This record gives sequence, C-alpha cells and structure tokens, in this order.
Amino acid sequence: MARAAMISRRLFAALLVATAVSTTAFGQQQRRFYVPPVAGSVRSVAAEGGMVVAQENLAARIGADILRQGGNAVDAAVATGFTMAVTYPRAGNIGGGGFMVIHLAERNEDVAIDYRETAPQTATSDMFLGADGKPDPDKSRNSALGIGVPGTVAGLALALEKYGSGKFTLAQILKPAIDLARDGFVVTDDTADTLPDMYRRMSRWPNSATIFSRADGTPLHEGDLLIQSDLTATLTAICEQGPRAFYEGAVAEQLVKAIRGAGGIISLDDLKSYRAVIRAPVRGTYRGYDIVSMPLPSSGGIVLLEILNILEGFPMSDMTQGSAASLHVMIEAMKRGYADRARLLGDLAFVDAPTQILIAKDYAAKQRASIDLTRATPWAGSLDARPLREGSNTTHYSVIDAKGNAVSNTYTLNFPYGLGLVAEGTGVLLNNELDDFTAAPGASNAFGLVGFEANLPGPGKRPLSSMSPTIVLKDGKPVLVTGSPGGSRIISAVTQVIVDVIDYRMDVAAAVAAPRLHHQWLPDEVRVERGFPDDVLAELRAKGHRLVEPLGYSSANSILVTPDGPRGGADPRTRGSEAAAQ
Repeated sequence: MARAAMISRRLFAALLVATAVSTTAFGQQQRRFYVPPVAGSVRSVAAEGGMVVAQENLAARIGADILRQGGNAVDAAVATGFTMAVTYPRAGNIGGGGFMVIHLAERNEDVAIDYRETAPQTATSDMFLGADGKPDPDKSRNSALGIGVPGTVAGLALALEKYGSGKFTLAQILKPAIDLARDGFVVTDDTADTLPDMYRRMSRWPNSATIFSRADGTPLHEGDLLIQSDLTATLTAICEQGPRAFYEGAVAEQLVKAIRGAGGIISLDDLKSYRAVIRAPVRGTYRGYDIVSMPLPSSGGIVLLEILNILEGFPMSDMTQGSAASLHVMIEAMKRGYADRARLLGDLAFVDAPTQILIAKDYAAKQRASIDLTRATPWAGSLDARPLREGSNTTHYSVIDAKGNAVSNTYTLNFPYGLGLVAEGTGVLLNNELDDFTAAPGASNAFGLVGFEANLPGPGKRPLSSMSPTIVLKDGKPVLVTGSPGGSRIISAVTQVIVDVIDYRMDVAAAVAAPRLHHQWLPDEVRVERGFPDDVLAELRAKGHRLVEPLGYSSANSILVTPDGPRGGADPRTRGSEAAAQ
C-alpha cells in the first residue's frame, strides 16, 4: 500500500507542475499533445430540433432521447449529468459538484444553479499546511482531507424540480443511468484512454481498484465491461427516496464512514446541511451580444467578462484569426483578468468581491490602456497598485431544445477520477475539490493558480472555481452555448470560442477545434497547443512572450444556433465526445 501511494505521488508530481498539469488521457501521447485537425476537415452537426453536446456519447444520446420524448433542455441536462456519473467516471459524477446556467425561453429568464462542493464545518484556514507552516500539496490533492461535501445530486435535482418540463419524474430521469450501472457498458474512448494510468492512483484503495479492474487485478481496458453494482444501489436509493437519500440515511452514513476512515473530516451534519443555491447569473455584453455566465464562487463569468470587455476595444475582426496581433492582445487581456482573479475573488458569502467594478466597461478601458501592442507586459505590470473594493479539470456539456431553452453545465471531481477513492458500499467516486482553495496567501493549486486571503479554506465555504458555463444571447435568444473543463484553462478556452464565433464568424466545430493558448498571470508564461504557425509563434516570442508546450486539457463542447437551426461542435480533444441531435 505504501509503495502504491509513493508511485502515485511520483506520477502526479511529474504531471502536476504549475500549468503543465494535463487532465487528459495521460497514457495517450496524441491526446496530451493535441494537434488540431486540418482546416476545413471538421464540420458541425446540424439538428432540426434540440441537441446535446457532451464529452461522452452514451450520455449525450440519452439526453437527446429525453428531448425526443418531449423533455426540455433542463430535463435533458439532468439526464445527461446523472448518466455521465456512470459512463464517464473521469469527471462525470455524483461525488463532486458544479455549476449550471439556464436560459428559459418562455419566461425570457436566465438563472444559475450553484452546486459547488463546500468545506466541512471543521475546516480551518491552515488545514493544508504542513508542520513547517508551509503548504503541503499532498494534503489537499492526495488525501481525504481534500474532499468537499458533494453537491451534484442536490444541484441536478433542484434544476429538474424548478425548471424541468414537468413531464419527467426524477425516477424516470435516473432510469437510463441505473440501467447502465447495473447492466454495465463497454469501456471505450476516453475512459479506455485514461483509466490504465489513473488506476495506479486509485489502487491505493482496494474498493476502488476492485470496481475498475479485471479478475486478474489489472485495470479495465478497451472492450471490457464496466459494471457498478454499488453505484446502482445508490442511484436507486435516490430514485426511490429523492435527492435527500444521498445526504441522509444509509448512503450518507457509508460516505462518511469511508471518508473519515481515509482521514477526511466530513460529518453526517455536513452532508445533511448541504444545499444547492439558485443565483442570478453574472451578465455583460460583447459587441452587441449578451453574455450570461456563472457568478461567484465561480470566477469564470467575472474574469470572462473582464477579458471580453478589454478585447472589445480592439478591432479583433480586422486582425486575422490566429495571428500574432490577435493572440497578443488576447494574452494581455487574459493576464490582467487572471491577476484580478488571484487577488480579489472568493466565495461571495465570505468575501466582499468587487464584481461590478471588474466587469465594468470603464475598468476594462483602463486595463486596455496599459497594453502595449508591441511587447508583452511583465506579470508585475498586470497588477493595479491599489486593491479594488466594492461598497464597504471537470466536464462540460451544452443543451438546447426546440423551444429555445438552453443549459450550459460544467461539473467536476477536480483531478481525473477525483481523489480516486470510491466510498465503499456506494460506488461514489469522491472529489479532491478543496485543493481549489488557497493553502496560504500567494500559494498555487494543482493548476498553478495563485490565490490570496479571499480564497483561504473555511467552514462551509465554497472554493473559488474557474468553471465558466456560458450562454450568449442576441435579442433575448440563445446564439451560443459553451463552456469547458480544464482547471485554470477553462476561462481562456471559453473566451477563444466566443471570439472565434463572434469576431471571426467561424463554424462552431472549427472554433472548438482551433488551437488554443492560455495565460493566467502566474506563472508568467503562455501555454500553447500545437497547430499555430511557426512564424506566428516567432512573432509572439519577439514581443517578449515566453511560450511553453503543452497547453493541457480542455474540451469546449458547444452549440451555435443559426437561422437554419442548432449546430453542435463536439471537441475532438476527447475521444468519444459527440453532438447528439434530437
């Protein structure tokens, strides 16, 4: 057991170096170093009615089938989410949490559901420090101390109850997931790519190893059947008793027993008191389009709007897509947005964050004025000298229905397969989401994101997130539904998809497949995917940008609504992603 743990730590030490962390298929070199398809070789999928675009095709098809049966986008999104908890264990989950942004066409209303994990009531600001008083990444990333109270079951159930069509009960929505867990499904695509390597991390816990292994003790491979009997029982309990069956009673007792037995601190009271929260989305505009995204405790919507506001003052459409001029201003805008994220943002219940200042057009104008079009701004130059005050990696799927209701949903276990611990008797893979807190002011998480006091751990606190489920509207109607997994790279991925669609009028599949880059203020480097021309990279270097490969994992499964109907762009970075038409 000790040797397995040591191997796991060595594996992750190699993988989780600042932004070099890659939460894609570790065992597949071509997946880790994404090479975009040849221009013109990707085409979006057309739909006459609704559509679901997700990283895993079984779940996408089940969501689309719900649409065919008369369900709305929320019904389909909830069915997709619960199904991915079975079919996409790398990130689909009921043991983690996430965010959902919904556009309700008939009401002309936009809502956000926050089902982010929370810290246990016994959490402390120094819980991830070692005996020497310095951050100990092993505590937050590789131990049960990093498990947050899961929110997915509460969040998905709340979405169905409040905004579903009323044509489906929770039991009906859960049935496809239960069937797949009980009868099994063939391991293929992304699960086959990632499980063999991640099994080394999961094998620290015998119960986890048993579920995801063959009879000879080796991990499941492509073509094997994955049956999850314990997860079947947990989903059935939720089906029969409602969502509180996850947070109270036998399932909750088994979760707490497993977590505390592994060294975690979640209690029965922590589970019983968990609630998903309905919030007002954060809103802004970009070139006449309305941008609707996730508010705090997601930093995604705020930073996305700040970046877009900065870019709005540049003639992006006059700059060739993918040119050094276009990429330079994008990098500089990202740098400033991520710097503000690090200093100022956290759970709104605990931090007085200057949201309205950060998303204001006049603030963006000041930020824009500091950008030199000929050279890169050093990281320290991206900081305003005075802190602002106001008043005193995950999976994403997009859904739209024939009536114009839309859902953008991103949820996560943090690392691939979360902590790797399956709570015995439940089949639930548990998250290590509390690593998204800042262990100490100035410290970074596994994705290299630096944070300060605003994002320190605390009782009941929700860690700051980069998840950015987003819906773009024009005249009150959805134009683009997008989002991405990828830790710190989520915001930059969503930004680039929006700019490619709005400024460069790209087909959604081409926009999703195009090479991406990323700057998050610290470390002061630009992560790039392969596919950018050598002369463009040379020009960026000449401006003073430090370019580093690889970028790391993201998967921006998106839907563009055209006059001829929805078109889906499944991200080719994930094997098995699919745009499933109604």
